[in-house]
Amino acid sequence: MGHADQDGRAPYATEMRGRAAAFVAHATARNRLPLDYSVNSLRLVDVLADGLRKGGAEGERAHRTLCALGAYVGEVLVRHAGGCWVDFDAEQRAYFGHPVGVRMPDGRHWNPLGRVTNRFTTGSPEDSAHTFYLTLHGRARRSWRDGATRLPALPH
Repeated sequence: MGHADQDGRAPYATEMRGRAAAFVAHATARNRLPLDYSVNSLRLVDVLADGLRKGGAEGERAHRTLCALGAYVGEVLVRHAGGCWVDFDAEQRAYFGHPVGVRMPDGRHWNPLGRVTNRFTTGSPEDSAHTFYLTLHGRARRSWRDGATRLPALPH
């Protein structure tokens, strides 16, 4: 997928929430896809990545869509697991292959853009965005208040 965006620069963490929202607005307006930032909606991300691969998408079209899907996956991590978007430093960029990711409350960094790219590339169930969420440390639990799947908050 590469680091550069369509305007030739790497995206910043501060842009990722807006990218996810723009993708959701575009996808739901045209196709009425149930992209509601729920954990279960990550199954749809897997379906969309698989569809791109099977449809032979490549180049700029695939890149833009995979970035948008990765932003969406990251935003689900932020909203439901207490993560925050961060710009990766040079070492993290080299390791993850992407300029941004999500830092979890336990201090670990996750690469949602990479997960979506891997799903697109391999089609493997092991690269599922939904499974990605469920493998976070502490596993997901049901919140009694709103029924949403969340991880327990860690003290700051």
